[in-house]
Amino acid sequence: MAVQQYPVEVQSDYLEKITRARPVQALAELIWNGLDADANHVSVSFEHNALGTLDRVTVRDNGTGLARTEAPEYFGRLGGSWKKVRSITPTGRNVHGQEGRGRFKAFAIGTHAEWAVVYERESKLWSYHISMSSNDIRNVAISDEVEAKADAERGVKLSISNPLKDFRALDSDSALHEITEIFALYLSGYEDVRVTVGGRRIDPAKAIENRKAFNLADIEVGGTAYPVRLEVVEWKGISQRALFLCNEKRFPLAQVTRRFHVGEYQFSAYLQTSYLTLVQHEGTVDLAEMQSPIVGALDEAQKVIKEHFRNRAAQEASGFVHEWKSALIYPYSGEPTTNIEQVERQVFDIVALNVARHLPEFSDASTKNKQFQLRMLRQAIESSPEDLQIILTEVLNLSKRKRDELASLLQDVSLSSIISAAKVVADRLKFLTGLESILFDSGPKQRLKERTQLHRIIAENCWLFGEEFSLSVDDRSLTEVLRAHLKILGNDVEIDSPVKHLTQSKGIVDLMMSKATRRHKANEVTHLVVELKRPKVVVDAEEISQIEKYAFSVATDERFKGVGVQWIYWVISDSYGGFAEQRITDESGQIHKKGNIAIFVKTWAQVLDENRARLQFFQERLEFQADKGESLKYLQERHAKYLQGVFDDDSSPTDEGGEKQSVEQAEAA
Repeated sequence: MAVQQYPVEVQSDYLEKITRARPVQALAELIWNGLDADANHVSVSFEHNALGTLDRVTVRDNGTGLARTEAPEYFGRLGGSWKKVRSITPTGRNVHGQEGRGRFKAFAIGTHAEWAVVYERESKLWSYHISMSSNDIRNVAISDEVEAKADAERGVKLSISNPLKDFRALDSDSALHEITEIFALYLSGYEDVRVTVGGRRIDPAKAIENRKAFNLADIEVGGTAYPVRLEVVEWKGISQRALFLCNEKRFPLAQVTRRFHVGEYQFSAYLQTSYLTLVQHEGTVDLAEMQSPIVGALDEAQKVIKEHFRNRAAQEASGFVHEWKSALIYPYSGEPTTNIEQVERQVFDIVALNVARHLPEFSDASTKNKQFQLRMLRQAIESSPEDLQIILTEVLNLSKRKRDELASLLQDVSLSSIISAAKVVADRLKFLTGLESILFDSGPKQRLKERTQLHRIIAENCWLFGEEFSLSVDDRSLTEVLRAHLKILGNDVEIDSPVKHLTQSKGIVDLMMSKATRRHKANEVTHLVVELKRPKVVVDAEEISQIEKYAFSVATDERFKGVGVQWIYWVISDSYGGFAEQRITDESGQIHKKGNIAIFVKTWAQVLDENRARLQFFQERLEFQADKGESLKYLQERHAKYLQGVFDDDSSPTDEGGEKQSVEQAEAA
């Protein structure tokens, strides 16, 4: 059978996306492809070898297939899709994807993919094969078509071989639950459609405990109003909470990170709006959580979800409340007269219910003790209901051994100190994750400005370079470096002439940290000079020459000679070039070491990795995971004044050019 080769036109933004996906997300994209082809049955099966490890994943659908004449363009173009033109299938079902990238998600599971296609043409069924490899993703092999066998069925059979991992989680209950979340609304709308994974059918009707929809405030952008609807689905036996961003057709586009303190309820919430279709077309869905219109809708959704489950919990607590009222130990009298009183009463009922359920000794206590405890609960709740609910939940869930350990620890260390130390670690981990995003994510990375943004953020977080360094000089000339140096040494030396730069009258130092030590010598001080570069700047010959000129200018100044000072210079960016690579002498990034001067080339990846290594022990003990959404929110809240334009598209080239011009003028002054 003849086989022709067709080159794939790979666009850089899509090439990065197709290789990055969690296995379950990748599997969901492949299922969507079958549903978008008008299939009423999509099945996923797993084949294992003799050793019991995963050998092949097969996704089969009975859709319309793909005409052989359309295959070269469909598979030979990455970033385009027929779905942009056709948003409805022939049978009237909504189409999910629009970017034409779903088929390439196969390579998030295995290295080789083969599509066996059977489609109808001129009242006959025809078949052909398409094969691709992640090792040569720019080429796709498409066979000639032949008339299909008599027992052939229309549709596509995708076989993914050479799995990247064993991927046992794909066939697990948790994977089935996650896929159920993704397809719940779709399958609820099309009851004749079946999806099976590992022989088990996804049936939202059996998994859904309760569902309720809410209309939220419209998103208004550019004079256009986009309706917003929130649907909350409670699950049976699924222990997780999720909030999805969906287009108006109720297709989940992204999962966002929000915390929900709603007791023991498990649910998935779907925020639906046509504004997200616009965001999807612009390719900024991954940054949706940082866009103010979406943030406002998410804040309202979070509030509605919280209120919804508070009402549900209050209804469940009504039986206990009736019993307490009959025993005359309920700490409220009469009915609430205001909305505030109503909310306080609901919160009290929920917390009191959890106390009654989790503390067996409460039910056995005397009436007087119950009355006292309920009154104390009321007083605490009226002071800070949200904080109390979190604290009570965590403490009540502790085992007896852990409660004893906490009590013992509090004899030696104050609770305030424990909280402060844990918060420092958590905040730093969130800062590292957020910083990593703005340094490496393509959008923020291109918009981040060196002096007015990155520099200012780093200047407020000098612990990145070591706890021993305190900020001494921030963006000053070498003369100021000299002044700071003499101040630390305590010398009463009048500085009346600038430090002479080797090639110009002035030089600019981004950051200077100082460590003062005393090792049985009169003066011993270590300076760390950090030259920050924008993430898109590749450190190479020009940047190395710049930092060396700084270092050698200091070394040749006669006022530094004979003084016990160590100078360490770093130049930092996302990456370095071939010249820098040849200059680097060891894993630390050192390019120069002579006398009291050492010069290093560092990447942000190295700096972030070194900091995570220092915090790893505490992170593991705290069982804290800094997720991207929360980290970006923390970074934006903590450094909002420096991040203007980094996450939105309102930063213009003029601004960036203006910044560059002002810096160049300052350096030439």
